[in-house]
Amino acid sequence: MGGIRNSGHADLPLHTGTVPRWLADRMMVLGTLITESLVENFGPEEVLVRLSDPLWFQSFGAVMGMDWHSSGITTSVMYALKRGLNPRAKELGIYVCGGRGKYSRMTPDELLGIADAEGLDGDALIRNSKLVAKVDNNAVQDGFQLYQHNFVLTRSGSWAVVQQGMNTAEKKARRYHWCSTNLRSFVEEPHSGVVGDNKGKILNLTDSQADKARSSILEMSREEPERMINEILQIEKPASEIILLQDGGVTGVSPVRRGSTQRSAGEGETSPLSMPEQLELFPELANERSIVMPNHHEVRKQDVDLKRLGGVLATAYNSQPKDFEELLLTPGLGPRTLQSLALVSEVIYGTPSRFTDPARFSFAHGGKDGHPFPVPLKIYDESIRILRDSIEKSKLGYKDKSDCIRRLHTVALNVEQNCAPDVDFDAAIRFEREHSKEWDGRTV
Repeated sequence: MGGIRNSGHADLPLHTGTVPRWLADRMMVLGTLITESLVENFGPEEVLVRLSDPLWFQSFGAVMGMDWHSSGITTSVMYALKRGLNPRAKELGIYVCGGRGKYSRMTPDELLGIADAEGLDGDALIRNSKLVAKVDNNAVQDGFQLYQHNFVLTRSGSWAVVQQGMNTAEKKARRYHWCSTNLRSFVEEPHSGVVGDNKGKILNLTDSQADKARSSILEMSREEPERMINEILQIEKPASEIILLQDGGVTGVSPVRRGSTQRSAGEGETSPLSMPEQLELFPELANERSIVMPNHHEVRKQDVDLKRLGGVLATAYNSQPKDFEELLLTPGLGPRTLQSLALVSEVIYGTPSRFTDPARFSFAHGGKDGHPFPVPLKIYDESIRILRDSIEKSKLGYKDKSDCIRRLHTVALNVEQNCAPDVDFDAAIRFEREHSKEWDGRTV
């Protein structure tokens, strides 16, 4: 996944409440172990690339037992990573700064401390942090007010930002992702991805097509106020040089003047371009990765790629013991834990195309709200224990268990592609709930 630059959008229902301690502590451990595995296999910069992918991020939160579709994934995942990674920052080479509300305002001081310890340019890091926040809060006027800002930094100076805004009137949230390794410019299409609820027209001054508008605004800021007011009053036929985005597309291409016949739907308005017209003008839209997170709490059949889920379930319940001998020798390990580990393995080793259905990853450890089923604490703890054991033994040169973790994803992928097992979605959820008590299932 190194070097991907991923943009998209999604609905994120704004949820209130807190994550219970029994889940928050496990999220911290599992999130840290997954991150450590990424560092061991691909290096710390790969963690930044993953965090900058909005679909991977949502899947990452779902595999840790958070509500699969909620905006709360952002806060809880970043808090879990900050708690788990910072005490081991010297070892893993990753620091997490900022947070929600007042903690976001602590970011500059935190960055200065890290810069001093690692010999980095603290002033430049602080400028980057403030600039990306201002771009998303002011330059992209989409109706969402930022309330969370996390700056993730490696000791090499590379960084990623995950920040989120809310629209309280609409009860929606939008998450923004940045990654320094993919930036061409801070103010020209800088986002790795944007996840949030589509609220119609967006004034996006970071779009590459808005370069003239940015220059004009800069020039206006240098003029005498009285002169600018007089000029504005004289304008009768304003021209627009800003791209307005609506429904993931373009509603007007500059310059479109009032009263012109160029794509005009009425006085002062432009009619939306069709999708073929959008793709002809902006072919990069064809590669956009977007996801719509629905309002319903339950996981429904249409939220999951059933073929992919079938591959995971068949791997867990139908594989021959020799396929995962090193893992199966673990006392107490059964097919249900293999199911969870297969999804964890996919989060670690999967390619970007594997994360278009984040709801599927909730079949690893359920969800705190009980959807698709209660969090099975015994299975969760077993997943943590096996993953930790595989990482520790790998460090000592014993690769068997870490290879088994990797092979889980490979086998599931082969089963999915070659066997295409049919999945009874309702039966799969019923099975989980029937065994919930046995697995110490818990909800909020």
